[in-house]
Amino acid sequence: MTLAQLEKSIKNRSANLAVIGLGYVGLPVAALFAQKGFKVTGVDIKQSRTDLINQGVSPIEGKEPGLSELIASVVDSGNLKATTDYQALRDADIIMIDVETPVNQDHIPEYHALRSAVTSLVQVLKKGALIIVESTVMPGTLEKIVLPIIEKETGYALNKDFFLGNCPERVMPGKLLRNLRTMSRVAGGGSEETARVMVSLYSIIVEADVDPADWITAEIVKTAENTYRDVQIAFANEVALISEALGADVWKVRELVRKSPGREMLFPGAGVGGHCIPKDPWLLASSVRDLDVPVRLIPAARDINTSMPAHMFALVKQHAAGLKGKKVLILGYAYLHDSDDDRNSPSAILVDFLKDVGAEPVIHDPFIKSFQGDVLEMARGCVAAVLMTAHSEYQELDLAGLVSALEDPLLIDGRNVIDPDSAIQTGLTLVRLGDTSRETD
Repeated sequence: MTLAQLEKSIKNRSANLAVIGLGYVGLPVAALFAQKGFKVTGVDIKQSRTDLINQGVSPIEGKEPGLSELIASVVDSGNLKATTDYQALRDADIIMIDVETPVNQDHIPEYHALRSAVTSLVQVLKKGALIIVESTVMPGTLEKIVLPIIEKETGYALNKDFFLGNCPERVMPGKLLRNLRTMSRVAGGGSEETARVMVSLYSIIVEADVDPADWITAEIVKTAENTYRDVQIAFANEVALISEALGADVWKVRELVRKSPGREMLFPGAGVGGHCIPKDPWLLASSVRDLDVPVRLIPAARDINTSMPAHMFALVKQHAAGLKGKKVLILGYAYLHDSDDDRNSPSAILVDFLKDVGAEPVIHDPFIKSFQGDVLEMARGCVAAVLMTAHSEYQELDLAGLVSALEDPLLIDGRNVIDPDSAIQTGLTLVRLGDTSRETD
């Protein structure tokens, strides 16, 4: 199939689509294209996940507006099918890859899942197919890793026998469908023609701009945008630490800073988690690790953000009357509010710190099955509560009930969820990250 033929099949919805990796990105992508009339085959290594999808059930928990209904609809229509068998992709014209791309303890990218997905795919890849990597990768990955695997395993020639591109996802749990529909995308193609065809494809589900580019530009854009956010969060966290030390309230500081044009200070917080921001800055930095490019700001920002759970632990030690043998309630284990996504959870780090000093963490999270329960019952006998995730449920927390349940009425708020005046009225001792303005000797 030529690019011209492929573009025609995209426009008339006759192109066979496939998505490898049916997680937070791949599944909603597959469902949206299926909704638009494409026949979509999804591949995932987890049988339990594909079984649920084929029953019309979303395996993604947490608040994801419209996703469960969409999956049920497109499965019922026959437009979306899931499998663990790559043989189902023999007739695929367009294959989108959405697998994890983590970094190791030395901050070096590990592409086991990506290599495995590409290696399995090329065993059944038909000529004329377009492969699109949606996963966020280190700049240079398509040229140095993905392309060589395809060429070696198939003997195919790029832009003749197959086409290759990358269109990095831009999604956040809790807003998956909205992000996919409304956020712009960068379509990096192995040629200008490939990029143009990718623009035609993604414009079907994306209501915002889809900008054509080359591989390296698309790779840098995605890693740079998440690195920018990480750096800005690190700035907010450092101002929070300074405010604490000087007896100020960082939340008031932030409010007043933002009144100056162009000073959009982000929220400080108890830690930065998730799959993207903790690793994407390292992907960007790793792209030049063998070149003579000094990278200083990115590691500094990562160090600040990584240290925030340790700072939360320091606040617990400072304000709780002893921890050894005592129970501490952790409010929230997911890294993001109203989500079940606990990848790189800051709470997990805090839990380890508490265990190291002989404390007993009691974890509550309304969106993670293993941590669900009556929050007040779980608080009973705890010497402190530490709010790590801004779940909406905690905004309605019964503070009077919490005071009665806790052994000591202490709550350390790492997300600015609890109203200080309400805490005072109920007798709750509230310690807020970045705020010592109300504390007295």
